[in-house]
Amino acid sequence: MGLRYGVAALARPTFDVPFAEDMKNRAFAALEAAGIETVGPRELLFDRAAAERAMGDIAAAGPVDLLLILQVTFTDASMTVDIARQAEAPLAVWALPEPRAGGRLRLNAYCGLNLAAHALGRAGLSYGWLYATPGEPGLEDRLLGLTQRSWRTATRAHSAAATVDAAAAHGADRALAALAGGTITVIGKHPDGFDTCEYDEPLLDKLAGMRVNTVPLSELFDRARAADAGRVAEVHAAAAAGLRGLDEVDPGQLDRSFRVFCALEDLGRDSGAKGLAVRCWPEMFTEYGCAACGPMAMMNERRVPSACEADVNGSITQLLLQELANEPAWMADLVDITPADDTAVIWHCGLAPLSMRDPDVPAEATIHTNRRMPLLHQFPIKPGRITLARLSRARNEVKLVIAGAEVIRAPMAFTGCSGTIRFDRPAAEVHEEIMQEGLEHHFALAYGEHRPALAAIAARWGIPVLELT
Repeated sequence: MGLRYGVAALARPTFDVPFAEDMKNRAFAALEAAGIETVGPRELLFDRAAAERAMGDIAAAGPVDLLLILQVTFTDASMTVDIARQAEAPLAVWALPEPRAGGRLRLNAYCGLNLAAHALGRAGLSYGWLYATPGEPGLEDRLLGLTQRSWRTATRAHSAAATVDAAAAHGADRALAALAGGTITVIGKHPDGFDTCEYDEPLLDKLAGMRVNTVPLSELFDRARAADAGRVAEVHAAAAAGLRGLDEVDPGQLDRSFRVFCALEDLGRDSGAKGLAVRCWPEMFTEYGCAACGPMAMMNERRVPSACEADVNGSITQLLLQELANEPAWMADLVDITPADDTAVIWHCGLAPLSMRDPDVPAEATIHTNRRMPLLHQFPIKPGRITLARLSRARNEVKLVIAGAEVIRAPMAFTGCSGTIRFDRPAAEVHEEIMQEGLEHHFALAYGEHRPALAAIAARWGIPVLELT
């Protein structure tokens, strides 16, 4: 008797739907080639209602050996967690890679897999995973083996924060002193299904002596609309000195983006914020009419770390790295890991600070690839040594995640801001650990080697360190 999988193909219509359809069909063909019978609908499931109907169809078809979620494009984790809670069979998530072609992120499925692993881990639900292109060598055995994969099968123990030298200890104390008594201002609430962006204010006060101030999105929009036209013109002129192509985007939407920058600057000042965490979509596009990425990049450059998707822990980690590096930090998604060439790609829509730009490539003004509105920064980040970090609550365990990597000069992987990196540890091992641990999808990063000082910070906080490298 062959294996029988119930399959649900999750996607979002804001991505490249024709390409997603093709990849989904190729995935079903690969399952058939492996001799696996599939049950359930074969169309893309774009919303909760469609996913619930699919689960009903799968349940009606009788017992299955595995419930397989095809992560065809990025989605939030809410549907995945709902499906996992209903599942009577083991659950796995198969995310579909896409080529680094220099254009838009057409699927962004790796980030969806990352988000799903984190949410499932936080919920205490077992899962297997796969990140593979349909048709690649050895895929049949990996598909057949998914019934054997489950969480925490081979994780490394978290290391205790190590003893560090005097220079690292001094850097840690300086960074912590800069945070103490400070505020993170959260504008709006993190999107549904983004458990990665949840925060615990008493914990932040205990660790860093920081409090959280909340502001509704409506206040940001009101302040933006009321911004003085002369001030907005000055912001426009300053941006034009560093960005090519401002005249090529919609002028009304661009004006709204610069007004958002003015509003962010004022909200940060008025709330005494050392960092911001902003709900940057969908209302920024659907209710106000521009992208927040460029304005947030400008705030990052001014050393007021601005984390998208209202990610408070991300903003605090940016602050730590900014203080250690004494230069702007950035928060990005890990969107691809390719063991074949031992590289990975860090990316975000367009909010990297201009000081991170590769000097060989001009910075451009561009539009959001899914929502088609400005303002975004577009450039690859410069080659060099970086430290990645994350104050993490993965699997409901507070820890500081640390990694070292090199940004290597390579063709731009995707539009927006991105960097091709090589971790100190083999990419396949880093990928395995991220999935095993169910880590968050956002990493803060800064140039330089800051792992010893981060380890000292973890020691002062009394939390363990998870080193990915």
